[in-house]
Amino acid sequence: MRRLCSWASAFVALALAVPAAAADTSTAMTEPRPVAAATGRAAFDPAPAREALARLLPRHASQFTFVPVSRPASGDHFTVSGAAGALRVAGTSPAVLLSGVNWYLKYTAKVDIGWPGDSTARLPRILPAPSGTVRKDASVPHRFALNDTDEGYSGAYRDWAAYERQIDLLALHGANEVFVQMGADAVYHRTFQEFGYSPDDLRSWIPGPAHQPWWLMQNMSGFGAPVSERLLDDRAALGRRIADRLRRLGMTPVLPGYFGTVPPGFTARNPTGPVVPQGRWVGFDRPDWLDPRSPAYPQVAASFYRHQRDLIGDSTMYKMDLLHEGGRPGDVPLGDAAKAVMDALQTARPGAVWTLLGWQNNPPAQIVDAVDKSRLLIVDGLSDRYDGLDRETTWHGAPYAFGTIPNFGGHTTLGANTAVWAARFDQWRSKPDSALKGIAYLPEGTGTNPVAYELFTELAWRTGPLDQRAWFAAYAERRYGGADPHAAAAWELLRSGPYSTPSGTWSEPQDSLFTARPRLTATKAASWGPGGMRYEPGTVRRALTELLRVAPGLRTTDAYRFDLVDVARQVLANHSRTLLPQIKAAYDAKDLPRFRQLAAEWKGHLALLDELLATDRRFLLGPWLEDATAWGATEQERATAEFDARSVLTTWGDRSGSDSGGLHDYANREWSGLVSDFYAMRWTRYLDSLDTALATGRAPVAVDWFAVENAWNQERAAYPVDPSGDPVALATAVHEALPEPPPTAPVTGAGGAAAELPAWRRSRDRAALSPTGAGTAPSRSSSRAVCTGCPTGR
Repeated sequence: MRRLCSWASAFVALALAVPAAAADTSTAMTEPRPVAAATGRAAFDPAPAREALARLLPRHASQFTFVPVSRPASGDHFTVSGAAGALRVAGTSPAVLLSGVNWYLKYTAKVDIGWPGDSTARLPRILPAPSGTVRKDASVPHRFALNDTDEGYSGAYRDWAAYERQIDLLALHGANEVFVQMGADAVYHRTFQEFGYSPDDLRSWIPGPAHQPWWLMQNMSGFGAPVSERLLDDRAALGRRIADRLRRLGMTPVLPGYFGTVPPGFTARNPTGPVVPQGRWVGFDRPDWLDPRSPAYPQVAASFYRHQRDLIGDSTMYKMDLLHEGGRPGDVPLGDAAKAVMDALQTARPGAVWTLLGWQNNPPAQIVDAVDKSRLLIVDGLSDRYDGLDRETTWHGAPYAFGTIPNFGGHTTLGANTAVWAARFDQWRSKPDSALKGIAYLPEGTGTNPVAYELFTELAWRTGPLDQRAWFAAYAERRYGGADPHAAAAWELLRSGPYSTPSGTWSEPQDSLFTARPRLTATKAASWGPGGMRYEPGTVRRALTELLRVAPGLRTTDAYRFDLVDVARQVLANHSRTLLPQIKAAYDAKDLPRFRQLAAEWKGHLALLDELLATDRRFLLGPWLEDATAWGATEQERATAEFDARSVLTTWGDRSGSDSGGLHDYANREWSGLVSDFYAMRWTRYLDSLDTALATGRAPVAVDWFAVENAWNQERAAYPVDPSGDPVALATAVHEALPEPPPTAPVTGAGGAAAELPAWRRSRDRAALSPTGAGTAPSRSSSRAVCTGCPTGR
């Protein structure tokens, strides 16, 4: 981490003496003056920040004045000062100016702009003044955002307005490095036409947009193909627009680098380019890997970076991982391969940083040690998942970012290891010889768990441990734009339950059994998810009770409506884990009346769930499908895009990947339309078959679930894109329908150790740690349920 200058260090020491809950306590200090060049120009143009603020706060943007200042050696910082209705924010980039606005909104105005949900409707006409000058310095230089899978699970068919909103929210919450893969398909399409491939060859090799992240990670190809040239051109134009907006805000677009992926038959067309076959990945044939030592590799890399510059522009950071999730090096020494990959990158983009994902055993020491470590940044996806990790030892001092993957597949489920973040980030950052240089927000799907996003990103603007309890108390007030004892009680319950899950086994909460492929013994929907509750379910049920008692004046906020639906949804989802074993017990006992009663209750909960979800647009299937079809110019293109968008949620891939590979329901989510027409359809068919079996004494009829599911993927039915119904009334119906659940036992890992509830922190599951105690991620031969080739990966 960059060393603070002496006066800034004194400020930090003073700030540490203040309780974390008093985050807006001001300090009497002189504001930095804008540093002008010899010509008198400002450090940068603040116009992009003003434009973003006008989108975020259209009624109040005029009350802010932005002052650009040059970034000192100590790193990014902002200050907030001024009088009521005349706020002054100074900062070291347009995005940092927006981060200053966000700090003011949270800790002076006490409102929230979340991802999703906001309470800005509660702002007064004249904004209040901060009590003096507030200054915050970034504690780390790298503030990285977005998983390789984000485009697939957050929506590959979003339009510019959606990406613009995403960028605004990333800047507002302090991100300065953002992964951008939009348009990479067009880069590959142009590159390999120079190496013997026709446009049609390549359009059949490139997957549909929803599946492209795994193609770019060299896991698969072709699914959902062919893509049209018009689609490639449109995606390239959007990718350029996204990258340019990030640049204007002073943020770095992190672009895909070239590490050797080639289409089939490369050596036949290019004899100087031997390849290493990569085998299969969860039922898919992986693309071949061009030997980076070969004469052909630097030629392909140069072409790739040239076309990328033409289509998307340049960057200073490039993301790529060699042999992701089970790739085969063959006879290629990894160190030699890494040197060649880095040489090609530095030739094309001198000084660029190679960004890698810390995942499973990646990156191995052979890669880290083969290149200049000052040109590496490892974004660690496991920082909060396992105990005993020592990243300085594992990665031999290479710089890394403390990262989290609190969401897999875009699941709609509450929870995260936030207590681990609050303590561990500062411990790792401040220990002697720390190589921690950043944070990395890496959910596979964004737009869920707004409290987790806000807490995690705030770590980069704090020094010292964060008081998690006090932070949640302050969040409860600003989330709905006013203090309320019931809101405070609700968020304390959520904090102590789903948002205090422990490290040692998982970084995500359990998913819903309503979304599981039907079976009486189901314990999860996604194959690699937790097999049971990771927290006491009563905390969420009691939180719903409290939310329903929040004062009427605070219920008008967008944030309240979203949270109410989300918490009520989670109450129903958690109850599925109580109800399904009861259904199984009735079936095993051949108690037909009891079975029918419980099966009717299960079906009724699915119907109620769909009604509840229909009250909020963010829980609708319709917009997801409408976005996909909007990219098609012909009926065939629209059908292809819709199949791509549907299948990634359901079967994920073809029969082999879905069934043998275990990919079905990986991206499960509780959305209105998906619940009624897909999940309820499956469970109704299954429960009815069991009913018939009990009534006739015959074995249940086997169901070809992939055939059923894939038939739904190919449908073209339209779904509502606008919400309907009353969220308060339906959340109340959920509350009245379900009793408070009894305490449950903790889920256990494969090693038999309990993954404990927050109150039971007496031991930790260390089954995932290496035998040497070095704290590395589990190997692929580990007995733990770790995916050796899942779509994340996991």
